[in-house]
Amino acid sequence: EIYFVQGLKASTGLFSCDPIRTRAMAPRTEEQYRETIRGAINYTMPHCILPELGAAKKGKVREIYFVQDKVLMLTNDRVSAFDFVLDNSIPFKGMVLNQISEWAMQQTADICPNALVASPDPNVVVQKKMKNTMVECIVRGYLWGSMAAAYEKNERNFCGLKIQDGLMRFQKLDEPLFTPTTKAEVGHDENMTLAEVEAKLPGMSQKLKELSLKLYARGVERMRERGLILLDTKYEFGTDENGVLHVIDEVNTPDSSRLCDIKEYEEKYPKIEAEMKTGNYKSVGDLLKAKPELKIKEYSKQYVRDVLLEKGFKPDSATEAPKLTEDVVVECAYRYVKVCERITGQDFVFPEPKVSPQERVVENLTAAGMLQGCCALIFAGSDSDAPHIEKLKGELKKYGIPSKARICSAHKQPSTLEKVLAMYNQSSEPCLIVACAGGTDALSGTASFHSVWPVVSCPPDGWNESCLKNPPLSSNAYILKPSNLARFVAQHFTCVVPSIKSRLAEEVQAKVRKLEKADAGM
Repeated sequence: EIYFVQGLKASTGLFSCDPIRTRAMAPRTEEQYRETIRGAINYTMPHCILPELGAAKKGKVREIYFVQDKVLMLTNDRVSAFDFVLDNSIPFKGMVLNQISEWAMQQTADICPNALVASPDPNVVVQKKMKNTMVECIVRGYLWGSMAAAYEKNERNFCGLKIQDGLMRFQKLDEPLFTPTTKAEVGHDENMTLAEVEAKLPGMSQKLKELSLKLYARGVERMRERGLILLDTKYEFGTDENGVLHVIDEVNTPDSSRLCDIKEYEEKYPKIEAEMKTGNYKSVGDLLKAKPELKIKEYSKQYVRDVLLEKGFKPDSATEAPKLTEDVVVECAYRYVKVCERITGQDFVFPEPKVSPQERVVENLTAAGMLQGCCALIFAGSDSDAPHIEKLKGELKKYGIPSKARICSAHKQPSTLEKVLAMYNQSSEPCLIVACAGGTDALSGTASFHSVWPVVSCPPDGWNESCLKNPPLSSNAYILKPSNLARFVAQHFTCVVPSIKSRLAEEVQAKVRKLEKADAGM
C-alpha cells in the first residue's frame, strides 16, 4: 500500500499524523517512485504567506516568521542554484528537508542543544528564537564541490588553511577541514579565516569549530550505517538568552550537505585514480568531460547545478536561470525522497494531493493554536489615520479577528500599493481588506481593483461619498461605523473560523436576552 497523508493532526511536540490508508500499489521500484512523483508534479508549495503572523523574512527556500520567542519556518519546495531561485518547484522537497533535519537533530542532541520546539506540519518547523551568529560553519571531509574546482585552478589557501599539493577531486582528506564563511543576506557568502570568525565573535570561534567537527563526525558515522558518505556539510548556530550555543536552521540535509553512495564511490574512485595516472588528463574535471560516466552521483542539489551547466548556463554573467524540464524535476524529487528514506530508515509518506500544501499548512497551524486562520488587512493612506486604525483593530479584536495595518498612499505610492496587494493576493489564509483613507479616497478603488480579496471602506472622516463613486471594476463595499465594519468582517470569516461564528451567535443571543428582559420589565 501507499500511505497518503489525508488527515493530519498537530501535536504539542513534534509532528505526528494519522494517515488514512488508501489501497494502491506501493512505489517499490524506481519506476513506480517516479510515476508517483510525476503524478504529483504540481503538488508543490513555492511559498506560503500567512499575513496574521506579520511580515515574513524571506530566504531562498523558506518563509520565516518571528512569533514572540519562537521562529516559525516554512520550508517550501523552491530550489536555488548559483544564488538564483529557479522557477520550478520540486515536489515534496520541503517535507524531505524537514524530516531529515528533525531526525539529525535528534541524533546529535547530546553533542549540542538545538533550537527545535515542534513540527506541527511536514513543511513547518518551530524553533526557539536565537541570536544568529551569522557565520556558516562548513566542514569538508573530501575535496569536492567549489573547493575542488578552485584546487584544480591551483588555489591552495582556503579560509587561512594551506592545502597540500597532489590531491585529486573526490579524494578523502586526511582530516576534516573547518572552512567557515559569512552568511550573506544578499549575494555570495565570503570565506573566513578562524581569526576573522574570532574577531566577529570574540571567544566563540574555537567552540564553533569544535562543535561543527563533532556534529560532522556524528553525521559521518550515522550516514555510513546507511551506506552513505557525508562529504561535506554546513551548520548554523545561534545563542540563547544565556549565551549558550544551539544548532539552528537545518542539519545534514541534501540542501546543506553533499552525500554520495559508498558502493558507487568505492567503485568509481579507483577508476578515476587509474585514469589520472595515465597522464592524459590535466584534472579530474577534464576527465569527467571525456568520461561523464565516472561522475559520482550526489544526493544534493548539485544535480540541479550540473543540469544548468550542461544547458550552457553561465552563473557569473546570467541574469536568470533557465527553466528545468519535467524529467529533471522528477529526477530531483526522486533523489530527495530516496535519500530521506535511506537516512531516516522510514518509508516516505506521500501526501494526499486533494488538499494543497498551503491549505494543509493553514489547517495544521490552526489546529496547533498557532494561527486563527484568517486576517483583516487595514490599509491606510496616511499615518494621520493611526487613531482610526487603532479603533478598527479594537473592534475586530472583540470577535477574535487578527489584523495587520499598512500605510500606503494610493496617490503618492501607487506602485508600492500594487506590489503590496499582489503579495497579499498570494496569502494562504483568507483575508479581507479594510480601506481607511480620508479626503478623496483612491485607496478603496485601487485596492478593490487589484486585490482578489473583498475590500470594505471605512473612512476616518465619517461620511465620505468618494468611497461610493469608484469606476467600473472597483468593487469596494462601504460601512461607516467601525463596530459595524468589524461585525461584517466577522460574518465574512464565519465559514473558515468556527470560534468567530460562535462569538457572533453569542452576541445575537445576548442582545435578544437583553431585549426580552427589558420587555418583561415593562
